[in-house]
Amino acid sequence: MKKILVIHGPNLSLLGKREPGIYGKQTLEKINKDLKDLAKKAKVSLTIMQSNHEGEIVDAIGNSRSSYDALIINPAAYTHTSVAIRDAIAAAAVKTIEVHLSNIYAREEFRQNSLVAPVCVGSISGFGAESYYLAFSAVLSLLKIQKN
Repeated sequence: MKKILVIHGPNLSLLGKREPGIYGKQTLEKINKDLKDLAKKAKVSLTIMQSNHEGEIVDAIGNSRSSYDALIINPAAYTHTSVAIRDAIAAAAVKTIEVHLSNIYAREEFRQNSLVAPVCVGSISGFGAESYYLAFSAVLSLLKIQKN
C-alpha cells in the first residue's frame, strides 16, 4: 500500500477563523476528513500532521524518506523563509507537491517567492481547500494509482 504524508504548516489550525476572505471558511478538520475519505477510496495510507514549529516539520520531512511514497505540504509562512524546509525536501527525495489555499503570486510581494517550489514536483495554489484535493489527485497520478 502506498503511503502519503500531508503536512500543514503554521497557523493552518486556525483555518475557518483566520482571515476567511483570504483562506476561506473551510476548517482544517474538514480538509483532513475529506483527504482521509479520498485516501480510503484510493486505497492508500494517509498520515496528516500540523505544526507551527519549523523543526518539527523538518524532522517529519526527513523521516519521510524511508516511510512515505509522496508528500503534500502547505508550508504556509515558511514557504517564503525556510531554507531548512527546502533543504529537507531536497534531501528526502520524496515526490512532493506544494499547496497553498491562496494564490501566493497575487498577494504581497514578499509572499510571491517560494523557497520550496524549486524542490517540489509541482505547486498548486489559489483554489482554497480544493488545492489540497487537486494535490491529492496529482499524487495519485505520480504514484500511478487508479482513481475511483
